Amino acid sequence: MPRPRESAVRVAVVHPDLLGTYGDGGNGVVLAERLRWRGVPAEVVEIRSGEPVPATCDVYCLGGGEDGPEARSALELLDGRPLNRAVEDGAVVLAVCAGFQVVGQEFAGADGRPLPGLGLLDVRTRKGSGPRAVGEVVADPVGLARSDRSIPPLTGYENHGAVTELGPGVRPLARVRVGVGNGGGDGSEGAVSGRVVGTYLHGPVLARNPALADLLLGWVLGGAGDGDQGGPALAPLDDAEVDELRRERLAQAPALAARGPGLRGRLRQGVAGLRPPLR
Repeated sequence: MPRPRESAVRVAVVHPDLLGTYGDGGNGVVLAERLRWRGVPAEVVEIRSGEPVPATCDVYCLGGGEDGPEARSALELLDGRPLNRAVEDGAVVLAVCAGFQVVGQEFAGADGRPLPGLGLLDVRTRKGSGPRAVGEVVADPVGLARSDRSIPPLTGYENHGAVTELGPGVRPLARVRVGVGNGGGDGSEGAVSGRVVGTYLHGPVLARNPALADLLLGWVLGGAGDGDQGGPALAPLDDAEVDELRRERLAQAPALAARGPGLRGRLRQGVAGLRPPLR
């Protein structure tokens, strides 16, 4: 059921001072702007560490960070479990990299020992024993059921040394065509359960994949989530500039993967947001 709303859509960027290493806070900006361009009021709420996390926002964005800040973020979010309460009330969550690990059942601390996560996704993360996953990723959506047909291949970049294993309570967000993804050897990338989406893709991922952003917004505005497209139809936007960048990334990703992380790092930039007019 859609959450009752009497004012602007509230997009929370959670702990940008702890989980802001890769600029993933831009996902919150993308969501808010794509609503505003359609005439839907929206506001971005930045919630720094030490501040209370309201359970009344419509969508929550968590990003990537280092081991120590990640553990601190998880500890704060476990206190009172505001994200869990928000999800129970119908909120949408997008969790990237360290954020993806935090919303799982458990993740590895700096010393490798498991730490408790929020349990919003049935995934467990441990330290990897192989090379760090660094570089461009191309992955085909599979975890969004009927919605997969409306979302083209996902593009982004990864930078993590973890292995995330999926439990029976989730589906993979996508299957990796180029890159590593979750690192468990099954070719999976990210995870989806209900209105909670986890991924290792930076970029920010929603700037590089506006169709995924609009899917989440459909959930926020009334869709059921977890494979149900539901909700009101969103007015189309002119994403021609983003589409051009996507074509470039998709074309270059295989060559970059073959050449190694040094060259891959040159493409670790997100989309510079330009306001697209309505079609």
